[in-house]
This record gives sequence, C-alpha cells and structure tokens, in this order.
Amino acid sequence: MKYQKQSGQGNVIDAALAKIGASPLVGLAEEIPYIHTDNSCPMSKDDWGYVTSSGHIFLNPRKDGTIGEWTYVLAHLMLHLGLGHLQEDRIHDSVWQQACDIAVTRFLLDGRIGTPPMDVSGILNTAAADEEKLYRQLLTEPNKQPQTSLSLMSHGRPDMVWDGVSRFRDFEAAFADSLRRSLRKSIQLAGGMTKAEQKARKNNNTGYHRAKEWFVSSYPLLGAVAAGFQLVDDLAVVQRMRVPIAAVNARLQELYVNPGCRLSFEEWKFVLAHEFLHAALRHDVRREGRDPILWNVACDYIINGWLVEMNVGQMPEGLLYDEHFKGMSAETVYDKLCENIRYYMSLDPKDIIYSSDNDWETQNGAEVDSFYRSAIQRGLDYHQQHNQGTLPGDFMEEVRAIQQPPIPWDVQLARWFDEQFQPLEPRRTYARLSRRQSATPDIPRPAWFLPEDQTEQRIFGVLLDTSGSMERGLLAAALGSIASYAESRDVHHVRVVFCDAAAYDQGIMAPDEIAGMVKVRGRGGTKLQPGIDLLDEDTAFPREAPLLIITDGACDRLNLRERTHAFLIPAGNRLPFTPHGPVFRLK
Repeated sequence: MKYQKQSGQGNVIDAALAKIGASPLVGLAEEIPYIHTDNSCPMSKDDWGYVTSSGHIFLNPRKDGTIGEWTYVLAHLMLHLGLGHLQEDRIHDSVWQQACDIAVTRFLLDGRIGTPPMDVSGILNTAAADEEKLYRQLLTEPNKQPQTSLSLMSHGRPDMVWDGVSRFRDFEAAFADSLRRSLRKSIQLAGGMTKAEQKARKNNNTGYHRAKEWFVSSYPLLGAVAAGFQLVDDLAVVQRMRVPIAAVNARLQELYVNPGCRLSFEEWKFVLAHEFLHAALRHDVRREGRDPILWNVACDYIINGWLVEMNVGQMPEGLLYDEHFKGMSAETVYDKLCENIRYYMSLDPKDIIYSSDNDWETQNGAEVDSFYRSAIQRGLDYHQQHNQGTLPGDFMEEVRAIQQPPIPWDVQLARWFDEQFQPLEPRRTYARLSRRQSATPDIPRPAWFLPEDQTEQRIFGVLLDTSGSMERGLLAAALGSIASYAESRDVHHVRVVFCDAAAYDQGIMAPDEIAGMVKVRGRGGTKLQPGIDLLDEDTAFPREAPLLIITDGACDRLNLRERTHAFLIPAGNRLPFTPHGPVFRLK
C-alpha cells in the first residue's frame, strides 16, 4: 500500500492504518494499491473520501478527523472492495449504494472498528442482513429506508466510483483470506498459545509466505517446485546480498525475499512464480559462457511474458516486460540484447545466484538437478490432465527440453565433424583387382577404393592456445578426441598452429600424431589473431577448410573472415565476445 502524506494529516492516517493492520481487515489493506491524500481529485469540504473499482482510495486532505474516525473511513471504503460492492451494472444505482453502505456500517459497528464520523443511529434500527437482501427490501419497501444520506462518506455524492477497471485485483479473495487468518489467530489465543509461537505464526502470515503456501496448495504446476524451497527473509542477509525484491539460489534451494518490499499478495505470487521458474528451468546452469547480467535480463523477459499470459498474480511495477520477445527462447533473446549491451546491462535484476560449474559435478548437484526436472514435469502433467488452463506453447517446449540430459562435449564435437566432413563414397575399379573367388578364379572382379582427389581435400586447422592457463589433462583429452574423430571420418591431414606471444606453425600432421607429438613452446600472453592470419595468407591451406580453436577464453576479439570455425574451451570459462561458431565446453 502506498500513499502520499500531507502535512498535519499523515501521522493521523498512519495511526489509522496501524489500527487496521491489527484488525481482521489487514489482508484486504495489503491489496490496496494507493491511497491518495492530495488535491488531485477535489471534493467538497464535507466529503470524507471515495473508492474506485481499481482499488484506489481518495481521501479529503481538508478534512480534520481523529484517528478513530479515519480508521472507520478507511475500513468503510476498503470493505466496499472486499465485499464486491463495486459492480459495473449497479454502481450508479442510488439504492444499491445505500444498501452497501448499510451493510458495511453494520459490519464495522459489530466489529467495533473505528469511530463513525457521522450519525448512524438510523442504521442501528435496520435488520442485520447482507447487501442483497437489503437492496431488495429497500426496493420493495421504500418507506422503511433509514433516514441517511445517499452515502455515509459524502454528502449527496456516491463513495463508490467506477473508473473503467474491473477485477484489477481479487479484493474479495484477500478479504476472505484475512478473515480466516483473524479467526485462526483468535482460536490460537483461546488455546493458550505462547507469545513466541504467536510471533512465529505472525511471521508466516506475510504476503510471501502465504504466496508460497498458495503454490503448494492451489497451483500444481509449480507446487512441487515451491515445496522444495526454503524462504530466507532475514533483512541483514538480503541487504548484504543486495537483493532488491527476491533472488533464488537453485543449488541451495533457497529463495531470498526482501521483507522491506511492500507488495500485495497477488504481486508476491507473481514474484515467487518468477523465481521458481528460474530454478525449475535451470537458468543458472544454462548460462554457460554468457554474461551473467545480460543472461539474467533475457530470462526475466521470457518468464515475465509467460506469467502475464498465464495470469499468475499481478506483475509489480518496474519489472522487465516486452511483448516483442513473445515466443522466443532465452538464448534468442540474449542474442538480441547483445545489440544494445550498454542499455540492457543497466537493467540488472540481481535475482539469479549462480553456482560454479564444478558444483554441479558433485553428487548433490546431480540430485538437485534431478529434483527440478521431475518437479516441473509432474506439475505440467497434472496441469494438463486436470485441465487447469492453457499454457504458452514455448513454455511447454522449454519444460520438455530440460527433461533431456545435456549432450556431452565430445558428442557435440563428433557431430560437428560429421557436419564438416561428409562420409566418402568408395568406388569400384578394375585397375585394382580384388581377390578372385575360388569358385570362378578366371573371372576378375573390381576392388573398392577411395579417390585421392577426395581424401587430399579433407583437411582442417587446429589453433591451439598455449598461454599456460589450459590444464594439461583437458588439453590431452581434447587433442585425443580430435585425433580419433578425424581418423574415423577419413580426415588424414591436420594443420596445427600454436599461439602464444607469437604464432608457431607446426605444419601439416596426421591426426594420430597430434596428441603424442605436440609440444607447447611458449607460455606468454595469448594472441590468436596472428595464427588466424597465418592460415588465411597461406595459399596451400584451403579457404573452405574448417578451423577448430582451442583456448581458455582469455583472448581478444577475433576476425575469422567468415571461415567455418568452432571453439573448444574449458567448462566454466567464457569468451570475451559473442561467438558466431559453435562453442564446445570441455569437462
């Protein structure tokens, strides 16, 4: 709830709101988006205020009232929302307005909430009935109408105004939930619950705790994911971590919430769903070598678009949302954000806490990863089987995609070789006779052979970073894999260039010579561009030959002049530029 204080009135309204916070209306008060106490909507001097269908409350800044009177006025206007009185087809009916005023006044008098600032003695004589019965009674028996004005909050004008916005928030559900919490608290007090237990229960009644409970009990799509998370709302912890609203650590299964954020229940539902999807869709692991801030922004655009389309909660103001990214994957959005890096880097949401890649090699990391895969898949299956509503197609595709385990780097590398070097087609010729069959030794038969013009053109280049930060074990594994894949695809020539402070040309080698005969010459700074220039200027090295660059990522931007290429880097490292060729990550 937000409102703009006015001099001489702010303290009184603060105290009135505090009293409402201790009443059964506390949950309803949390849903009010704004309380206006300025002169933006002029009223007569006798008016106290009015409420709109979107939940905005306007108070008269010239009105001088006590704390009890303002408590009554605020509660009166809030109850119009909580009881569903602002109906478009009835709001202009003066009889309906009067019936609603009577029902609200009886509720506040029975609950002893605030002090009425006007004469309500006529209402005390009416039968205790809901607004529907009162409305019918006032229509059929107008002579029994109480001697009151059309609105108790104003003189001659209604205190409920239709502003063209309907069901902006579910005020009725918030009011019902608030009453349940109040009843539960009364039962706990009657049962002799200690103060410490009451405080613990009160802490669990915050908007974000209730939002988490809602996912577990009422939203099966994310219920299993939500059940596995622990909420951390220690103010000192979230301030030290610089969490603006909320953040998620998928590996620790912890959701950090800033308790200082004044969000409504519906807004907390949106925020928590946002964080649950970050974890369930493995955004922290899928980042790979991308910039963490830009990747976070891309994922936020995707998730917020889904949640708006799925109508989960209410998106708070200021969150990232752009309809132009609808239907795209996070990876595609990331590439588009790279076109304006400076702007999008300034939108850092700070809500994904990344773990190092080595953490996910542990047994615990594998168990957590398995939990997210099964939890989101179970939720999706239940959602579809019980017709819980339509879901965005690209969201379901992402859920299905994460069920597939990631492809190992060596398999990806093998596929890259298959794309670059098509299988050779052997030919038969009588120039080379095959072994004669014993049954017909006099009949010559042609032999199969591979044309030399095909085998001579099958060559690729290897640009090897020898700056010292590459682990020898990883380097040996990479070179061994390259040699075996090249041999299996009838690639018998490899052009090898070492790159350190300078380029060292090793010439053409056979694939089986790479792993055993490569000797790292230098251990200085990394300069890969001279090696690329050396191959481009060599007329003996074919222009169409692909290039495989093995580096730790600590290099400058490269100009590959549209040559087909791929990168092989250690897992956890990233390139300082957006690569145009595939990137394989050694593990």
